[in-house]
Parts: sequence; structure tokens; C-alpha cells
Amino acid sequence: MTPRAALRTRYDRATAHLDAPLAIVDLEAFDANAADLVRRAGGKPVRVASKSVRCRALLERVLAKDGFSGVMSYTLEESIWLARAGFGDVLLAYPSADRAGFAELAGDAKLAGVVTVMVDDPAQLDLVDRARDGGTEEIRICLELDTSLRLLGGRIRFGARRSPLRAPEDVAELARAIVARPGFRLVGLMAYEGHVAGVGDAVAGSPLRSRMVRLMQSAARRELARRRADVVRAVRSVVPDLEFVNGGGTGSVQHTAAEDAVTEVAAGSGLYLPRLFDNYTSFSGRPAALFAQPVVRRPGVGVVTVLGGGYPASGAAGRDRLPVPYLPEGLRYDPMEGAGEVQTPLLGPPADDLLVGDKVWFRHAKAGELCERFASLHLVEGERVTATVPTYRGEGRTFL
Repeated sequence: MTPRAALRTRYDRATAHLDAPLAIVDLEAFDANAADLVRRAGGKPVRVASKSVRCRALLERVLAKDGFSGVMSYTLEESIWLARAGFGDVLLAYPSADRAGFAELAGDAKLAGVVTVMVDDPAQLDLVDRARDGGTEEIRICLELDTSLRLLGGRIRFGARRSPLRAPEDVAELARAIVARPGFRLVGLMAYEGHVAGVGDAVAGSPLRSRMVRLMQSAARRELARRRADVVRAVRSVVPDLEFVNGGGTGSVQHTAAEDAVTEVAAGSGLYLPRLFDNYTSFSGRPAALFAQPVVRRPGVGVVTVLGGGYPASGAAGRDRLPVPYLPEGLRYDPMEGAGEVQTPLLGPPADDLLVGDKVWFRHAKAGELCERFASLHLVEGERVTATVPTYRGEGRTFL
């Protein structure tokens, strides 16, 4: 029996009493992935990116492990919800325009001491002040640095269009403005290098593209390490007691952690290891989160149809944003239909061994987005489901 076939047998036995569609997390793989992130971080704490997990029980599980500390959230509403649930250090990774959330934060000393919000523009501070509604609590602030690699005078750019703050003097200027402004306290700096952390450098069947990605990422790491160190020095000249400097992501943990200027790294996708994280030379992990769809039709030889399954991931549209049939090995989409909203035909020799009611296991493309499709995750240990826990959606929380 091949390793993939053994996995299928284990997951089928564990969930034999459950009807698909369903989603599972293999706790053995999840814990192994967590341990590998800690190893790669080299002694620096790993802040867990909640958008890549979207399940409170699993956030609590990973934060109970040595080497993990704090949550990186994705909306202010989520940040407040997590803080009220007992999470003691929540960094909001994106600027917000949630006026009600800012009023709640400014009016509650406990929340204001736990949640840190992201800023890269004085206009965001103005919005917070207009939203306070009488609240006087000091708001914890983190500045975000643009990490993109720019070549030929900026005509070529690699990296997401995020913060307008790039040069050390620009970041220091905003830092001084925050220090001089009542009601705010600058505590951190964040720089997420998504073009390194979130882009695979070993694309199957594309050796030239892979080589070009590795060259780009090597240049990007060198440029950012120098600039990030300069920015941190500039900000610390304004705020000597800066609490943290956050960087990295699943694909760049060991590189970012090696920088002296960085005090903590962020990661989340590496816990579930969705398909977009298969193509890296710097690390490998074990797929921990999967979903199953039931066979509902057998249209002909070499074809089965499963219910639903059309769960594309966010980002630029492409085949890499689709889930992939994973177990049994050897199934593929019909190129004329792809992954469907209500039904998905699958082709390949394994189809002839599948019966109506059997499960086909898929891997999704981006980590936490799976949890927007399912209200619960069944936690598998060995050949048993040992717990079933709600996702954010299962708790009635859809933050975006």
C-alpha cells in the first residue's frame, strides 16, 4: 500500500460514521507542522496568523505549544472577538475602517491593552479619533513597512501593494507623529514579504520559472534585510522601547528569523499546508487539512461525479487556485467543467473503483479559506475522530 493509499484508508475509517461533505484536520500532521515552524524560527516566537486557521480550538492548541506567542488577526471585529475570548496578544495585520470597532476599543481598557492595530497613513489615525465616541483609552499602534522589491527605478516590482511606507525616513516621520499625538502608543513594526513567504520556488514542470523565482527571492531577501534593519534603527531612535518587529510568513520563516532586527515571525498556512505551499525548496510539511465530497453519480467508464467541491481560493484567478483531488490518487478534473458549484465530474482509472456514497478527498489551495465553507472540523487521530470543533463560520462569525 502506498503512503497516499494508507492515508485514504485511515481517513475513510476515521470518518466512516460521517456523511460527506466534511472537513478534517489530521492532528498528527498539524502538530508536526507546528514543530517544524518552531524549529525554523530558531528560537524567535511564532505569531499565528488567524486567517490561515479560522478555528478557535486550533488557535488555542497551537498557542499552547512552546515557541508560539500571540495572534495575527485580519479584521478589527475578529480581533475584539478573540480578545474577549481570552487571547491575550492580538495584532491586527491590516488597517481598518471599522468605526464601531474603534469606539469599542477606545472605551474598554482591557481590550485596548490586548489589541494592536495597523497603521501606515496619518488618515487612519484621524479615522480612529473620529470614531472614539467618548472613549479615551490609548490605542496600541503597529506600523507596516512596504517590503516589495523594486528594480530599474521602480519600473519592475515584485511584492504586494500594501503599505506606502518604504524609506526609513518616511517610517520615522510617521513614528514621530504618533509619539506626538495623544491617544496613541507606537509599539511595533511589521513587514510581510509575501513575494518570498507566499510564492513557491520549485514549480513542478517549470524549471526556468523556478530558477527565476529563486533569483528574485534571493535578491528580495538581501534588499529587505538591509532596508528593514535601517527602518528599525530609525524607528527605535524615536521609540527606543519598541515592543516587537514582526516579519515573515510560512515560506520565509527561517530567513526572516535570521535577521537581527526581527524579534518575531508570523506563520499560519504551514499548519494546514494547503496545496499552494507544496512547491518550496526551503521546507516541506504534511497536508493536515482536507475536505471530502461524496460520489453521487457514475456517468460512465473512468468517470465519477461528486457533490460540490468548487471552492476556489482568493487571488489572481488560475488553476493553482482550485482544490485538487487528492485521495484516491490519480483523479483529475474534466477540463470542460472543472470544479463545480453543485457537482464536479472527476476522470481517471480510480473512478471505476469508486461507488456511490464513497468519499473523494481534496486539498484546498489557501489555508483558512476552507473554513468559510464548513461549519466544523473533525479532528482525526489515528483512525478515529477524537473531536469535532466549530470553525469561525460554525460559531456564526463571518468577518469578511
